[in-house]
Amino acid sequence: MSDFYKKILDNNKEWVQNALAKDPNFFADLAKGQTPPLLWIGCSDSRVPANEIIGAKPGEVFVHRNIANMVVHSDMNMLSVLDYAVNILKVKHVIVCGHYGCGGVKAAMGNQSIGIIDNWIRHIKDVYRLHNAYLDSIEDETERFNTFVEINAKEQVFDLSKTSIVQAAWKNGQELSIHGWVYGLNSGFVTDLGVNISSNKDLDEVFQLQF
Repeated sequence: MSDFYKKILDNNKEWVQNALAKDPNFFADLAKGQTPPLLWIGCSDSRVPANEIIGAKPGEVFVHRNIANMVVHSDMNMLSVLDYAVNILKVKHVIVCGHYGCGGVKAAMGNQSIGIIDNWIRHIKDVYRLHNAYLDSIEDETERFNTFVEINAKEQVFDLSKTSIVQAAWKNGQELSIHGWVYGLNSGFVTDLGVNISSNKDLDEVFQLQF
């Protein structure tokens, strides 16, 4: 058994002991069910842990992560998580959280083949295509990269809002707001991008579904 593997098993035991020392009913209460108020759609990057960033406890955040925090309408994994969060758990908030220094976004700015992930990155390139005139006008590469990360997160907020799952919830009078954030790896702080949608009236008319 490798030292790393043994270490993470030992870490689990220590975590359980510490949690029980603070609250003997901690796990018994968790086992009763979950009622998280928030769905977090973030990047798979190991440096962006959803719960820790916002100081949330187990049971407070329902989480979906993929490369570059993408909302792809044909992604049944994401749609299943979204449907369960909205229609079963009745979350009131969804946060799409990108992060500066995102490798997926960086890869979408270039042409290097990485492997099967190239097909996923095509979705990020589509975002670049929508904003290429503005992004290409930014001469500083780091600034352009950071701006692309922000734009990508904003676009995923709109793509979430366009789903039938979210729009049906709004049609039924459900309280549901979708927000766009970016996390700073070098600071720990999140930036609210100012994209906060709680009605399909915030979308172009062509995307407003009629039920």
